[in-house]
Amino acid sequence: MAPPVVAVPVSLARPLADPPPADVVTARVDALRHRIEDAGRDPGAVRIVAVTKGFTAGAVEAARAAGLYDIGENYADEFLAKVRSLSSAREGASDGVESSPPTRWHYLGAIQRRRVPKLAPVVSWWQTVCRASEGESIAARAAGATVLVEVETTSIPGRNGCAPSEVPELVATLRRDGLDVRGLMTVGPPGPPEESRRSFRVTAELARELGLRELSMGMTDDLEVALSEGSTMLRVGRALFGERPRQPR
Repeated sequence: MAPPVVAVPVSLARPLADPPPADVVTARVDALRHRIEDAGRDPGAVRIVAVTKGFTAGAVEAARAAGLYDIGENYADEFLAKVRSLSSAREGASDGVESSPPTRWHYLGAIQRRRVPKLAPVVSWWQTVCRASEGESIAARAAGATVLVEVETTSIPGRNGCAPSEVPELVATLRRDGLDVRGLMTVGPPGPPEESRRSFRVTAELARELGLRELSMGMTDDLEVALSEGSTMLRVGRALFGERPRQPR
């Protein structure tokens, strides 16, 4: 039985929603695995990253109760608040609580170097590296850290990521810095799922050329397209926890 979540007072700009009950999340994880299977892939070979941004720390516990230990967060303050909250809950749990695998935290937001010192001790996967300076900052505080290079293929203004032509040089630079470059990550364009195919295909081809195993591609709406193009990792929030609260303007 999971220990209770202890709230830690923090100042966050975004209101956080309570997640659905754990049994609902478990049922949604099962449905998600059926979608993966229906797409012609082995659910056991595709990593599901439960994206808990916008929800309280209870979403992390619900995901873990459903067997998902990879947790994705986009906002540094919200992420660190959840880590503190969950750490406090486990420290306060009684002896004899059955152990379970540790949480593997995936950082999915744009990397701000001033935030790296606080994030480095807890991030397991940095999914959004797109500049050599970001890699340098991570390597200085977490030698050998696992990273993905984010590829931007949509030409949408303001999107995070590096151009496909820049990826080989960046991968080489990150490796020289001692980082464990596992693969590539990308976000498809908004709109119908099929519109994401080109982005996923370009990213997958780059990964194959560079001998990279991991492809973090696909979210709730376009995961079938991503799986058909070789995704090994899905970043899913809404299909597990429902709609997030609207952000204040």
